[in-house]
Amino acid sequence: MFPSPTRMFLTKGVGVHRHALTAFEFALRDADIEQQNLVYVSSILPPRCEVISREAGAEALKPGDITFCVMARAETNEFGRHVYASLGLAKPADPEMYGYISEQHGYGMTAEAAGEQAEDLAATMLASTLGLDFDPDAAWNERKQIYEHSHLIIDSTSITATAECGPDGHWTCVIAAAVFLFS
Repeated sequence: MFPSPTRMFLTKGVGVHRHALTAFEFALRDADIEQQNLVYVSSILPPRCEVISREAGAEALKPGDITFCVMARAETNEFGRHVYASLGLAKPADPEMYGYISEQHGYGMTAEAAGEQAEDLAATMLASTLGLDFDPDAAWNERKQIYEHSHLIIDSTSITATAECGPDGHWTCVIAAAVFLFS
């Protein structure tokens, strides 16, 4: 049994190469997590898990470590195709309560729109867990104000990687990841 992670950081990357796997490797390098053995997990931010900077998190990694993460990934080799990978994070005010990380990826959405949607998804999942009364069809800005005024959700944010595939037929890969640390 693994202990709960004590720290987490958000990162993102973009990679381009004639081979899809190498484009993914380059995206991992751009995100500073290429030397890890990544294990994908679902989207819960553990209680008392501190969110740290990418720089501090990357410094704490050791090559070859088994590293748990939540990852969004998209890739294409279609000229002019716009790809995005985005994570949203919602933290509760109560440090004993878990938070949510949402991941989404796809084509055509701007970084701003993808980030806003991912943040909205994470905050909405947390709000429904906390029993907040809100209209799920209301605009994100309206719901965000309700969440902020409830004092039950203290923070929500997002990270998004986007890119557009070039004319050379090379693969373009984008990733966004929440990387967990255990010490």
